Amino acid sequence: MSNSGRIAQSAFDGSKLRVILLLDLYEGAQQQFLDAYELMRNQVASVPGHLSDQLCQSIENPSQWLITSEWESAPPFLAWVNSEEHVETVRPMHSCVRDTRSMRYSILRETSPAEQQTARPARPRQVEARVGTGVARHALTFTVKPGSESKVAEILAGYQSPQAQVDDTTRLRRTSLFMHGNRVVRAVEVEGDLLAALRHVSRQPEVRAVEEAINPYLEQDRDLSDPESARVFFTRAALPAVHHVVSGGEEPAKVTRHALFYPARKGCGMELARLLAHQDEAAADDRNSPVYSSTVFQRDDIVVRLIDITGDLDLDPVASLGLKGPKKAAELERLLDGAAIGVEGSLGTERNINRLLSHADMLPITDRSSGPA
Repeated sequence: MSNSGRIAQSAFDGSKLRVILLLDLYEGAQQQFLDAYELMRNQVASVPGHLSDQLCQSIENPSQWLITSEWESAPPFLAWVNSEEHVETVRPMHSCVRDTRSMRYSILRETSPAEQQTARPARPRQVEARVGTGVARHALTFTVKPGSESKVAEILAGYQSPQAQVDDTTRLRRTSLFMHGNRVVRAVEVEGDLLAALRHVSRQPEVRAVEEAINPYLEQDRDLSDPESARVFFTRAALPAVHHVVSGGEEPAKVTRHALFYPARKGCGMELARLLAHQDEAAADDRNSPVYSSTVFQRDDIVVRLIDITGDLDLDPVASLGLKGPKKAAELERLLDGAAIGVEGSLGTERNINRLLSHADMLPITDRSSGPA
């Protein structure tokens, strides 16, 4: 990882991960919850990368519970939490829980039992703290029925932006919406509490009207008036940001936002996302790179890279795709599902690089920024 302090977010720093889940139970649901937890605990114990977990109950309010788990690193946890297995594993808990809040933290420093016994100071782990700007990023992705793309794009482009200010500390900063064929990707930037902002947006009448309008066109049925249906839909639609980097120096006077879609070969999504993340870190150290900032989103074999660039996208196709450096095109070729993106054959040719850029570039639908408070 770069030591420049520019990285605001990364799942690829190699540190262990601490996951914290806060839960508020319905009255009388504790035994049902404990039974559901035991089932979940036994299943999670066999997930690769899982190290341990703890179940805790508040000493002040018995309806408040805490589940913590430790993982070898973020990638195995993200692979599990975004899987269908996870959706089914946590389903029994839904009827017990009034509210939940999930938080994920890299473990940068820790004290071992041996160090506690000898009173020696803990050795710092070789993981650097990242410098952020108080902005969280998240995306949702879903597919619509083939043939409905233009109608869905029209509906999504016409919605009224919700109020940007959520509360005293949380504000919607930017919403960028793109389509690639029948796939929709909606990326949001939030200053403050991401969960509070997402809940705020979901309650706004103008947003609910748009969501209801596109319901008939979705490939996966949903009923937003049914909490269980809505929960499952948004769980499956989550497209987490796994890496974000911004170049040093002053922001260019003009940058253009693009979203690039990289469908991965089966089981290669995380590796492809890692490749693009490392490439964007290298670009951040290159003053000649047109890529000013990049966010990589990944879920299963869906990888989306949101970039802000100077100049035209096709002015430097290799840089725009994140392929600078020897053998990088070959690495991407190994991980990319070329048939799904419509580009088969070697990425070592200029023609196929240009075709890939053209085919990966997603159609912009809306890009709305609220600016600073």
